[in-house]
Amino acid sequence: MQVINLNKTEYQNAYDIQLKTLNQVISKEADDTLIVCSHFPVVTLGKKSSPSDICGWTGDTVHIERGGKATYHGPGQVVIYPIINLKDKGQNISGFLQAMEDAMIECLKEFDINATGNPKRGEPDYTGVWIGSKKIASIGVAVKRWVTYHGLAFNLEEDPMAFQGINPCGFSTDTMTSLEKICHKKIDRSDFEKLLCDKLEYQFSKL
Repeated sequence: MQVINLNKTEYQNAYDIQLKTLNQVISKEADDTLIVCSHFPVVTLGKKSSPSDICGWTGDTVHIERGGKATYHGPGQVVIYPIINLKDKGQNISGFLQAMEDAMIECLKEFDINATGNPKRGEPDYTGVWIGSKKIASIGVAVKRWVTYHGLAFNLEEDPMAFQGINPCGFSTDTMTSLEKICHKKIDRSDFEKLLCDKLEYQFSKL
């Protein structure tokens, strides 16, 4: 599995690279890929978004074809877009979503934090990773010819702009938390990105 690290980049640039890689994986010109990055502040609006999801946000917004509602992307997050061919993995989309949740849950165990995936299996609004009643990571994917794109956003650092002026994934802003807020210390971004990529690769290998 190849890893492409874009560091901090505009959302549109990462999206263009996703689509290019998606087509390469579909045509078998490229192996499964993890695109790792963070974004300048932007709100993305999934297929289930409604006007009520925006309640004061005045920054950039992008309508995209992933599932889910509105979410924020910013420099405090680790964003990973897995471009994974599910054709040879049983075409198991629910298993793919759970693999992403499980990878992040395993990461949090490294910090002695107990987290859960979707607390209401079967209810797509609750996808992501939760620590009690607080949500630390969001998931939204799309699939083309059984190859995945879009992915996950993990809240690593505290970000004063994060989720302000929107109802993230249909929830209130104060539902969201970050790893640094919970740990009360700075987390090395490059170390965390490697940890999460390793956990994702392992979980995807089991599909």
